Amino acid sequence: MDEVKVDHIGIATNSIQDSSAIWEILGFTDSGEEIVAEQGVKVRFFCATEGPKIELLEPLGEDTPIGKFIKKRGPGIQQLAISVSDIKKTILELKKMDIKLINEIPTKGANGNLITFIHPSSAGGVLIELVEENQ
Repeated sequence: MDEVKVDHIGIATNSIQDSSAIWEILGFTDSGEEIVAEQGVKVRFFCATEGPKIELLEPLGEDTPIGKFIKKRGPGIQQLAISVSDIKKTILELKKMDIKLINEIPTKGANGNLITFIHPSSAGGVLIELVEENQ
């Protein structure tokens, strides 16, 4: 089994710019902004000395996953991301256990990483993102 690691915590926001100050004041380092067109989102990661990153997610439109999340629930924690070494293998293992996935084929996420999502109904109400880092 792989070493388990929380990669990042995703926070939906209406404005990355407005939401960045608190993380900077707390000592997190801004690693820059990126548009992930496939997900309909602008992202900015904040890194700590160690531990998981904070990912701010600003929707590119109301009909995007983050736009819909904010419309339904308001800004806040949207997902918990777990790092995996082999996302395809992990997906197969989850499917064998009848874990509901939002997408069974990994897609491209921020930083060119492969990502997929476990449906909240299979994870106690939490949206879990699986991340295989681009190497």
